[in-house]
Amino acid sequence: QVQLVESGGGLVQVGASLRLSCVASGRTFSSRAMGWFRQAPGKEREFVAAIAWSSSTTHYADSVKGRFTISRDNAKNTVYLQMNSLKPDDTAAYYCVQGTASLITVSPPWIGGSQYWGQGTQVTVSS
Repeated sequence: QVQLVESGGGLVQVGASLRLSCVASGRTFSSRAMGWFRQAPGKEREFVAAIAWSSSTTHYADSVKGRFTISRDNAKNTVYLQMNSLKPDDTAAYYCVQGTASLITVSPPWIGGSQYWGQGTQVTVSS
């Protein structure tokens, strides 16, 4: 069973930056696609970013493209989400996801195979 633990969320002002981290348990991290989703109060969960097992391919939601960067360190079993120029609309709980597939897709489900989810970390952007 894979366990994912997110960290790095917080309360920031408009225009600030945050870096989220997600540490995965187990020995399968380096061969699996990873991603981030988010869910704002009263809204459906939405895709944010995904990265293939080798970091060769990434994909972003249009709403974060150019502001957010997903990366991974397979030696540390960690995936990151660097978030710059934060806006109030970025306020949400952010969830780390690991798929059992190695590659990502540019349309749903973005991360293939069975999915494992973390508990989430809250990001609040105040104006």
